[in-house]
Amino acid sequence: MYLLGFDIGSSSVKVSLVEAASGQVAASAQYPKSEAPIISHHAGWAEQEPEMWWQNAQAALKEVLAKSPITNHHTAQADRKKSQIDAIGISYQMHGLVCVDKAGEVLRPAIIWCDSRAAQYGTNFTAGKLRWVKDNEPDIYARTYKIMLPGDYIAYRLTGRMCTTASGISEMDWRDELGLDRDKLPQIVETFGEQGCLTEEAAQWLGLQAGIPVTYRAGDQPNNALSLGVLHSGEIASTAGTSGVVYGVTDSTAKDPLARVNNFIHVNGLTGILLCINGTGILNSWMHHNVAPDLSYPQMNDEAAKAPIGCKGLSVLPFGNGAERMLQNEERGCSIHGLSFTQHKRAHLLRAAQEGIVFSFMYGIEIMEQMGLKVSTIHAGNANMFLSPIFRETLAGVSGATILLHDTDGAAGAAKGAGIGAGIYKTPEEAFDTLKILEKIEPKNQTQYKAAYEQWKKYLTK
Repeated sequence: MYLLGFDIGSSSVKVSLVEAASGQVAASAQYPKSEAPIISHHAGWAEQEPEMWWQNAQAALKEVLAKSPITNHHTAQADRKKSQIDAIGISYQMHGLVCVDKAGEVLRPAIIWCDSRAAQYGTNFTAGKLRWVKDNEPDIYARTYKIMLPGDYIAYRLTGRMCTTASGISEMDWRDELGLDRDKLPQIVETFGEQGCLTEEAAQWLGLQAGIPVTYRAGDQPNNALSLGVLHSGEIASTAGTSGVVYGVTDSTAKDPLARVNNFIHVNGLTGILLCINGTGILNSWMHHNVAPDLSYPQMNDEAAKAPIGCKGLSVLPFGNGAERMLQNEERGCSIHGLSFTQHKRAHLLRAAQEGIVFSFMYGIEIMEQMGLKVSTIHAGNANMFLSPIFRETLAGVSGATILLHDTDGAAGAAKGAGIGAGIYKTPEEAFDTLKILEKIEPKNQTQYKAAYEQWKKYLTK
């Protein structure tokens, strides 16, 4: 018995096949191997073709099936074993806008999560992006039969059914004052439960058997929290890829009056408070390509470790990837402060970039704490910026939180989510009771990290 998970990211699509009984990943793959292209016709714009996600999903799944234990070279036996896939789950990049007509044809490239053109409407989420389409592309708006989030679109390609979830609707940030036609919203289905079944056409494209149910769907951050076992009030999950996120679960309905962090419906119906920083791993990537092209990322970490905590007064504000919600949709850009030509070398700049990313997290965490969400433990996957010892130690030191690194990813989490939705697991706790803690990072050097943070914050608030 196996479970299949798709994670539809802006950089790549990852697919994981999970053996249900053991909870272990039997095979996984991602496509493309390098970052997928993002269309940006103007500063602050970001679009992708939904067809590209579908093609990438096919390519990644093909690789998974080729190396998985459920297929072999004998066709009849392979078909029999493919029937062992009991359910499919989907995780996806949040806040995107896909417009389709009545035939299900995509009308324009998807406006994705990091596009900031809708900030003028007071909501830079899906609904605000649709209002931008209404004002600037009225013919597209008029032809739009339904709007979908990226995961809704992939589910549609799998099942032929246009639908979303309550969590999905909450992340659209639909507001009546935007003057949008509510009938453009798709049908709402349960997060866990049958959302449609694999069509004959999709099965042929994917090399699977028709009829497999899609039983789970969630945005990447709620799904990441589920993948890390973050299900109860007061628990925190974090990611640090291209963008960075701190996601807290609470039973409170408190909101930030300035909407610097945002409330959504978590996969289990509680409230998820989302802090998003656009300029996270992308800053580290920029440093790699433009400051240290001769070094690998692990070598960059080694180089950065040569500089002291606080980098002798050097600070980097990492906000160079569009408008930041935490800064009330302001475009601050990335900037370097306190640079001395006699005191600072490349090591200081590399470390200051990582510290600046962490300090932006801390600035948002303080907002969350003002809302009553205490951050004492942070759960994260062992990936992206969390692979860096400096990043982990800085986050633990400045926040005072213990960091637990887990061996999981979004696609594996989506597969287990499908197991919950299909009734294979009785509870989410049962689905994730095999989750492994790889490393525990306790806070240290707190006085030094907090002093560096206060210096950084002075530049931010000037």
